Amino acid sequence: MDDGYGQDGRQDFIRGAKDIAKVVKKQAGKKVGRSVDKMADEYTKRSYKRFEEEDEDDDYPVHQSQDGDGYYRNDSRANDDEGGHSDSTEGHDEDDEIYEGEYQGIPRAESGKTVPVDGMAPQAQIRDLAQFEAERRKDQEELAQQYETILQECGHGKFQWTLYFVLGLALMADGVEIFVVGFVLPSAEKDMCLSEESKGMLGLIVYLGMMVGAFLWGGLADRIGRRQTLLISLSINSVFAFFSSFVQGYSSFLLCRLLSGVGIGGSIPIVFSYYSEFLAQEKRGEHLSWLCMFWMIGGIYASAMAWAIIPHYGWSFQMGSAYQFHSWRVFVLVCAFPSVAAISALTTMPESPRFFLENGKHDEAWMILKQVHDTNMRAKGYPERVFSVTTIKTVKQMDELVDMGEGTAWHQRWRMRLADLFNQVWSNFLAIFSPEYRRTTLMMMAVWFSMSFSYYGLTVWFPDMIKYLQKQEYSSRTKVFIKEKVEHVTFNFTLENQVHRNGEYFNNKFMNLKMKSMVFEDSLFEECYFEDITSSNTFFKNCTFIATLFYNTDLFKYRLINSKLVNSTFLHNKEGCMLSDFSDENSAYMIYFVSFLGTLAVLPGNIVSALLMDKIGRLRMLAGSSVISCVSCFFLSFGNSESAMIALLCLFGGISIASWNALDVLTVELYPSDKRCTAFGFLNALCKLAAVLGISIFTSFVGITKAVPILFASGALAAGSFLAFKLPETRGQVLQ
Repeated sequence: MDDGYGQDGRQDFIRGAKDIAKVVKKQAGKKVGRSVDKMADEYTKRSYKRFEEEDEDDDYPVHQSQDGDGYYRNDSRANDDEGGHSDSTEGHDEDDEIYEGEYQGIPRAESGKTVPVDGMAPQAQIRDLAQFEAERRKDQEELAQQYETILQECGHGKFQWTLYFVLGLALMADGVEIFVVGFVLPSAEKDMCLSEESKGMLGLIVYLGMMVGAFLWGGLADRIGRRQTLLISLSINSVFAFFSSFVQGYSSFLLCRLLSGVGIGGSIPIVFSYYSEFLAQEKRGEHLSWLCMFWMIGGIYASAMAWAIIPHYGWSFQMGSAYQFHSWRVFVLVCAFPSVAAISALTTMPESPRFFLENGKHDEAWMILKQVHDTNMRAKGYPERVFSVTTIKTVKQMDELVDMGEGTAWHQRWRMRLADLFNQVWSNFLAIFSPEYRRTTLMMMAVWFSMSFSYYGLTVWFPDMIKYLQKQEYSSRTKVFIKEKVEHVTFNFTLENQVHRNGEYFNNKFMNLKMKSMVFEDSLFEECYFEDITSSNTFFKNCTFIATLFYNTDLFKYRLINSKLVNSTFLHNKEGCMLSDFSDENSAYMIYFVSFLGTLAVLPGNIVSALLMDKIGRLRMLAGSSVISCVSCFFLSFGNSESAMIALLCLFGGISIASWNALDVLTVELYPSDKRCTAFGFLNALCKLAAVLGISIFTSFVGITKAVPILFASGALAAGSFLAFKLPETRGQVLQ
């Protein structure tokens, strides 16, 4: 068939099109902008247009070099800017020809066919998206099977245990973050004059930050790598945790703790996904459960450091009244150490080879797997064993690129790259709600939400209930004095937990003393003298002061409720915060001790879940633990004393930890590698949102009723255990 171009011209065009296709393939590593197919079609149209223009002059085109101004222009600097791209994928030849079956948009030389002048390629030459997805899925299935075999050859040994402790530090930092604000609040409120509303916001802000961080870093980890994303998130946590130790104002401290929470929010979803990709199938459930123990170690570390540091107010200095650095700030600084240690240790570890294989980087993945193999074999005394794997399956990539040109400014290039990265992360997030994963995602959302709502709600409600019981017991020891008359007496000792009604005080001196929970009602103070008074929860109701002097006291007028002042004077009032109660050392030690016991109580549950996870399965562990936790909630109704509440807290924590371990393992195994961190991050963000709701609802019933929090927690746990049975079992399956 004669198309009017002549045989020589047609052959020249085919050779040029093949060269164009090679360059398009080389530039496919740029994952921004238009698809390879669209770019190739554009180059083909331009080639035909040029060919036709030259053909009109009866002069067939001559194929030009890549550096010329003919068919295309290749900027090597752009390739350098994008970093290295692994070409050692399966099916790639040494001459950098097109992958077999990978791209058919440009005609092959042996086909003997040409593309119509209008630039529309035949239907058989256009890659269909559905076909591409089917091929990609087939590649992923083959890779999953091959990867499992490779991990079996690498064995489980020194490398995995080293990574275990490195990632454990990152998980420990997450556990510490949960406890920091709760431990410093009793002391920080003195320095920052915090109201009850401010204290409540400070307690919740960490969860809000972790919610944002889990979603953000989980999505990025599937696009730029587990190790790199974890390093970034831990660095943000460390920096703002450090700053929060030194800032003075409440707003600055609140912002630093928020950003610190955003940083540490990436720890849980990335750590479990990262570690799972170095574990063979028969080891995965057990060793991911062992990894959970570091969260408990973080809680113990925070409790021990608070116990050792915060009550020692001698560990402080101040620069006038503008800058103060008390012991609780030292505690905040010490709590940043696990995160800093995790960053230092993580720099010595490699990226997940599974992530590299999912992104077409064969050589990088092979080198890491060989490192794992050689490290384990040397540690086991078999240094002569050779890593037998030579090629590994890689997944086909739908690379996208954008023609930014030589004149594009650097900030425009970065803006385009960031915009494309956002689009990729967002599309990955939408993929977990695709028909294939929608049911699994919705079920997991319900289970995560119910577990978090009940667990965090109850664990915060327990300490508040203990404080309420302490106040009730304290109030029961209140001494009441009625119609007493006191004259010419000097009070220079602590007055505590007393109520005075209808008393008369004449020419008395109250000097250098503390007043704790003191109430004076309908009393008369005449010619009295108050000097150097520090008060807490102290009020004068319907009292009359005649010719009385207040010198260097914190008895401001708001403490004088419906009282009359006749010829009375306030001089040199104390500066600082007026707190509702004192946080003495005994109550502080009790808070730290209770938290210490609560975190230590999860040790038995951790051990049991680790030993049985691969034997009884994830679903049985999750549902069974949830049912037992639900039953244990009913025993809370019988906790009418401080010791009983502490015991029930330990019981609930020890039982429920098995559910959390099973849920973490199940989440890792239900999603494929290219969506694993995204899904885990989203579910963990939902977990923190449920925690905020649970804490807000449960604490509002403290001192009112036990029935509602217990009913809410039991109902949520029952619903979670029921839904858990609807999820697929993943025990014995290769990692998708």
